[in-house]
Amino acid sequence: MGIRLIRGWLIAAMGSGVLAACSNGAPPPAPPPTQVTTAVPLQRNIVDWDEYIGRFEAIQDVEIRPRVSGAIDRVLFADGQYVGKGQALFTIDPRPYRATLAQAQAQLAKAQASRANADTELARAKKLLESQAISKEEYETKLAASRTAGADIEAARASVNMAALNLGFTTVRSPIAGRISDRRVSRGNLVSEGTTVLTRIVSTDPIWFSFDGAESFYLKYLRQDKAGTRGSSRNTPNPVEIQLADESGYRWHGRMEFVDNAIDPNSGTIRAHAVVANPDGFLTPGLFGRARLLGSGTYRAMLVPDEAVITDQTRKLVYVVGKDGKVAPRPVVTGPPVEGLRVVREGLAPTDHVVINGLTRLQPGMPVKATMTVLKPRAGNTAPISQPNTAPPAAEAQAR
Repeated sequence: MGIRLIRGWLIAAMGSGVLAACSNGAPPPAPPPTQVTTAVPLQRNIVDWDEYIGRFEAIQDVEIRPRVSGAIDRVLFADGQYVGKGQALFTIDPRPYRATLAQAQAQLAKAQASRANADTELARAKKLLESQAISKEEYETKLAASRTAGADIEAARASVNMAALNLGFTTVRSPIAGRISDRRVSRGNLVSEGTTVLTRIVSTDPIWFSFDGAESFYLKYLRQDKAGTRGSSRNTPNPVEIQLADESGYRWHGRMEFVDNAIDPNSGTIRAHAVVANPDGFLTPGLFGRARLLGSGTYRAMLVPDEAVITDQTRKLVYVVGKDGKVAPRPVVTGPPVEGLRVVREGLAPTDHVVINGLTRLQPGMPVKATMTVLKPRAGNTAPISQPNTAPPAAEAQAR
């Protein structure tokens, strides 16, 4: 019983001492500084790539139509094969055209005989005129007859050439090299000059990749061209890299060749195409593709992890530890991902200590205990594509 009384007295005395200390206004001990991890940004020379969706198109797309009328005599190709320029595709019954050519040649021979006879009479008339055996009017009549015979020869020769040309047109040849479609007519079908479609041929090498670009990207490129940082694709073969629907990388390479002369007022886009080598004919007109086009000149930028960037309404912020050991928010302008990190175009210096871990507990001006680390690339030099909702910023970039 005595021991219990003594213990109670000691607890009461300790409690009264604590209350006395608090009543004297002594501050409670300060909490330890927040632990954070910091790093200086990686520095890289960056080139932006802008993403577009488009399709491959044949540079030459020809509907084959006959240049003479008649019945199809032979079909000289297999459907869907590759044909060379000048290769025979169809023959139209040539017999009527051979007969027309023979008739024209006979008319030419007749005109030549008439010319020979007229020339003989003209020579005789010239001698008679010199001896004044005929009048000058008679001589001029013979001269006119000779000239008329010469004109008849030229007309007959033109008829022969036209008949020979039509006979040649009875063999329908490919005007280009490319992949042919199926035949639209069979042997025995009657075809009409310039009307009946026989088949279709598309060229395959090289091939176009066609796409529409947003007006905002177009304006960005104009300003870059004016500033001299990136040439306009109207007169500069800017590189284009393309991936197909079943590919993960960009294995197809081309160059810009065309930008249209006007923006479509309905869609706010402008047409353009790049030319791509296709020596083995793998790329087929109509194929879908995702392309990235060189979107900037080379510029210097800082790289930080995505988790170091905070979104504050419309602003992007990072926390930087100052020399006094306190954190301060820093507005930045971000860009596309590179090597698994985020590009910071503006707002950071190479020596800034950026907080990359422990951000959730930070407040501006808070003292922290920083542990430095070294940033390293998190991925190869190819970032995943992200199509921006509004242009510019670039969809992708590449370190150089």
